[in-house]
Amino acid sequence: MTNEDRLAHHLTSAFDARSRGSLTRDDLQAVLDLKGQTLSFSVVDHLRWDLTQLFDMAVAEGHWQRNPASLLFTPRECKRAVVRVMTVEDVRRMFRVLEVRERLVAKLALLSGMRPGELFGLKWSRLVADYADIRQRIYRGDVDSPKSVRWVRFAALSDGLLMSIDQWRAISLDSSADAWVFPSERFTTPLAKDNCWRRSFLPKLKPLGLAWANFRVMRRTHSSL
Repeated sequence: MTNEDRLAHHLTSAFDARSRGSLTRDDLQAVLDLKGQTLSFSVVDHLRWDLTQLFDMAVAEGHWQRNPASLLFTPRECKRAVVRVMTVEDVRRMFRVLEVRERLVAKLALLSGMRPGELFGLKWSRLVADYADIRQRIYRGDVDSPKSVRWVRFAALSDGLLMSIDQWRAISLDSSADAWVFPSERFTTPLAKDNCWRRSFLPKLKPLGLAWANFRVMRRTHSSL
């Protein structure tokens, strides 16, 4: 869905009035240069990759003789986001102020490197011994498979993390095998990432000056530390 939105908004709208045979490498590069004036490096680089893949498919299917996108480049002028990671002390401060549920969410992200869609998509049956069996994720409210085959994996759980899991299990209203580890108020659906962040994380983290330490930062911090 993310790819479809990006293609429709940035590429289809730019080329929908053009005939198939009229597109050249210069035309494609001009669009990337234009997008680079307002969009981030990451988004423009994704668009460059999209174009390369689309024309690779067109060549493979016999609709194009050569790939006009093969030599495209991402403009240097694109804005690059400031990359921040948490220090060990930041992590400790976060753990100290969060409630039991949110502390476990943060630990799964920071200590096990789980993406928010993966940890909010956990059911109790997937927490086995000393690892989390990751086979599904929540994306835009829907239960989905992991984005890549590599993302189907076992995420290691440390001793301290296992203690936090047991602590949350003990006070959870439903810890049966098929129940969500982090259920919404209705219990039939998983907790929404944005709601959890806005209602439970931000009020605790803002006074500490850690409002910037979102789920993406937590995962990046896991890789960094």
